[in-house]
Order: sequence, then C-alpha cells, then structure tokens
Amino acid sequence: MTLWVFGYGSLLWDPGFAPVRKVKACLHDYHRSFCMLSIHHRGSEEEPGLVLALDAQTGGRCTGVAFQVADEEQDKVLAQLRERELISSAYYEDTVDLISDDGDTIKALAYIINRDHVQYCQFDLEKQAQIIAQAVGGRGPNTEYLFNTTSHLAELNIKDDDMTWLTNRVRALTAT
Repeated sequence: MTLWVFGYGSLLWDPGFAPVRKVKACLHDYHRSFCMLSIHHRGSEEEPGLVLALDAQTGGRCTGVAFQVADEEQDKVLAQLRERELISSAYYEDTVDLISDDGDTIKALAYIINRDHVQYCQFDLEKQAQIIAQAVGGRGPNTEYLFNTTSHLAELNIKDDDMTWLTNRVRALTAT
C-alpha cells in the first residue's frame, strides 16, 4: 500500500525524507492553526512557543502538500515521523482523505491536535504573534518556524490570511 503524508506546517519545508512525489492537496473540515504549545522544538516548558496543528473546524479547509513515500522507505519514514510528531502525545496520527488539485482523493497520514491535551490552546492572533516573536526551542527560534512555513506556502501559491498577518506582525515585533 502506498504511504502518503500530509504536510501543512513544518513538513512543507522539512519533511525529513525524500518524497517520490509531491501533490498540492486540500483537507476539508480542518484548518491550519497555531493551537499547540511547543515545549520541545520551538519553545521550552518554561516559555512555550507555538506550532501549527490541524484543528477540526466544520467547513474548514487546509491546503498543503501530500508527500508520497517510497515503498522501501515506508517503515523508516513512519518511525521517524512518529518520533518527531508524537513526542508529547499532543498530536494523534490519523488517515485522512485529501483532495488533490486534479480532483483525486488521496488517503494520507496526518498529525492532528488532540484537543484534550494540555498543550492545546486557543489564542487570538495578537497573542500568537507575541509568543512566536519570543520563543526559542531545541530546533531553533519560533520565528524561523513561522517564516519558513509562510515562505513555503507562498511558493506553493497557498493563500492563508492568518499566516500572512502573523508573519507581518512578528516581523514588526522583532524589528530592531
């Protein structure tokens, strides 16, 4: 069986593997949201950052990229993704139906926020910007995560007004 992985945040620019194929695709009834406190990669337990997650939203829509994993790499890639994405159980792994730009349905692995987890949060955009502007974690500054994701969304011609607003606001907050 072919393994596809849905990238909507850092997987867009750092999937951690060389995909056989990349397809722009949309997931319905979810949206991309900075709704997960990051205590490992982009923040610390003392000063959490924020990372993106798929958050359920009736009528929502999240456009990203479906990455096809080489058959011989599936076990290795799955193990790496689980180590990276399931580090604190804030995400759960699920298979979702994506719709490609060509109208094809792709069954893909996705990492979705567990709303009952302590790291789940809901902040307005200004508070998100304030947190992202300051946080630093094991994989670097939270700003880098935001800017890389926004840059890759732009390269893929994926419009996300919240991401654009956050990027502009964080740039203003961090200007010296």
